[in-house]
Amino acid sequence: MIQAIHHTAISTPNLERAIAFYRDLFGFEVVQEFAWPRGSEQADRILGVEDTEASAAMLRRGNSMIEIFQFSSPRPKPGDPRRPVCNHGITHICFAVKNIQEEFERLQERGMSFHCPPQGNGSGLAATYGRDPDGNVIELLEASDPRHPFHLTN
Repeated sequence: MIQAIHHTAISTPNLERAIAFYRDLFGFEVVQEFAWPRGSEQADRILGVEDTEASAAMLRRGNSMIEIFQFSSPRPKPGDPRRPVCNHGITHICFAVKNIQEEFERLQERGMSFHCPPQGNGSGLAATYGRDPDGNVIELLEASDPRHPFHLTN
């Protein structure tokens, strides 16, 4: 029985930078840091990649978790920091926010880049997309009307 989404995972070329971004800008707490050496058969089997070696961290904020990996083996292909969200694959992480304009301004002041200011759609939703330091897309979403199906109760 599926219970919930447990975490989203991100691969980065700079683990410390990624941890700092999600910790300092979004309030995530590092709950575990771990690594495995090259030649770990179990890690290779789970990941479906040979000769993996990585350092990683699990971050938590409330019920949400993000797992961040920095692989040293095999050498990862660099990502496109401007990858269009229409390309196949996971396209973004969405954070529910209160007062989207304040959050947009706070994050922008801290150096986060955005595609545009928050946009409302007239149905009680407002959203904007921005990017983390590796170009991964982050959506801020405010569902201000508690009757809207996207509204979260907490």
